[in-house]
Amino acid sequence: MECTVNWLPASGMGFVAETGSGHVLMMDGAPDGGGRNLAPRPMETVLAGTAGCTAYDVVLILKRGRHDVTGCQVKVTSERASSDPKVFTRIHMHFIVTGKSLAEAAVARAVQLSHEKYCSASIMLAKTAQITTSFEVAAD
Repeated sequence: MECTVNWLPASGMGFVAETGSGHVLMMDGAPDGGGRNLAPRPMETVLAGTAGCTAYDVVLILKRGRHDVTGCQVKVTSERASSDPKVFTRIHMHFIVTGKSLAEAAVARAVQLSHEKYCSASIMLAKTAQITTSFEVAAD
């Protein structure tokens, strides 16, 4: 996996990342740090990527189990250390999984498998952060 990040000097503290798969992601800093608030902060993209990674796992696990999953939303809240390096110290992920006749036990198992075995992003972040999860199942 590869990624190239380039600073855009005219933007203040804007950066453009080009991923190995050829996609572009913009990032920017807060105005108090020289940015213009035109894109997500780099650490926000870490959280978003982690939520995407685990949501991907949950959906895939449920589909492979032949469950009729039609939606998956992950709401993430976090806390960071107050001094540098300002690593994540707490992350909570709340899953809202939608489907037809979805068993709570199947969703619980999918979330657990993602965080204990498959989601490399959340497993990596668990080295510095206490990660907790919760979920709810909504009928479609």
